[in-house]
Amino acid sequence: MTEYTVEFVGTGETITCSDTETILSRCLEEGIAQEYSCRVGMCLACSAEILEGEVTQPAARGLTEAEAEQYALTCMARPQSDLKLERGKYPQSIEDDVDARSSSEAATADD
Repeated sequence: MTEYTVEFVGTGETITCSDTETILSRCLEEGIAQEYSCRVGMCLACSAEILEGEVTQPAARGLTEAEAEQYALTCMARPQSDLKLERGKYPQSIEDDVDARSSSEAATADD
């Protein structure tokens, strides 16, 4: 078991997390408010952009292969190095989906 430092950029929060535990589970143990919902790698609520470092997250079904290199689903991600993460950052596919839904809802409200 190897321990890594996980820094949440812009918050001043840092945790130590082993390569055998998820980042989310460690956050919850430390009392850090990390957003989450499904805890099975599907909803993307716990997404964080990987600014530095690497994670393993084979069960993160909500991300494409390319997105999994840029984003960590903290409910599934286990550190493989020291990390710098920015919480509240979501893959572009999710941002596009949210924008499309907002536009659709706005159009419906105008009718």
